[in-house]
Amino acid sequence: MTKGEIKIVIADDHPIVRQGLVAIIGKAPDLLVVGEASDGPAALGLIQRLRPDIALIDIGMPGLDGFAVARKIIEQQIPVALIFLTAHREEALFEEAMEIGAKGYVLKESVTSEIVNGIRAVAAGQHYVSPALTGYLVRRGQRRNTDASATGLNDLTSTEQRILKLIAQYKTSKEIADELNISYHTVVTHRRNISEKLNISGSHALMKFALAHLSELP
Repeated sequence: MTKGEIKIVIADDHPIVRQGLVAIIGKAPDLLVVGEASDGPAALGLIQRLRPDIALIDIGMPGLDGFAVARKIIEQQIPVALIFLTAHREEALFEEAMEIGAKGYVLKESVTSEIVNGIRAVAAGQHYVSPALTGYLVRRGQRRNTDASATGLNDLTSTEQRILKLIAQYKTSKEIADELNISYHTVVTHRRNISEKLNISGSHALMKFALAHLSELP
């Protein structure tokens, strides 16, 4: 990797935290901080303008908190992977972050030793959670498996599950076809098969189902 391959925006209202993150990340030859923000609105503006690969977002920020920023990013379909930074260990906050679509969740108490590995993991398409919170991740996985069995999601193929997730991201059939490098008619067939397996019908039923069960999709 070369310097700047992974571009990062940091959003935290504590200057010392931001400075520390910049110093740590700056030592990694494959990472580059392209912007810093001290509140939610500034963070959203930077992400909209700079389109980084990764956004490190503090959950508790003035103006807009980290979750509000993340929801706006997702609504606007900005292609950035989110890593939340937090000083809190509450499982409810972790669950909310995962429901929103976070790819990473890092405790500030261990950020100096974890953040570079976390960024690289997320940039590679993986999830990263501070090791101290892996129990939360295990319990979440168990709940998702149970929910998936109950809703019929386990009956879908991996491709069908991926298409359902893209539907929940408001992608059209044409956009899904382009992203998966398959034909438009193949996507239409998949949508029909998914609806039949889930026993749902109606023009917007598949979208409603996908949105309701987004957190259960891989």
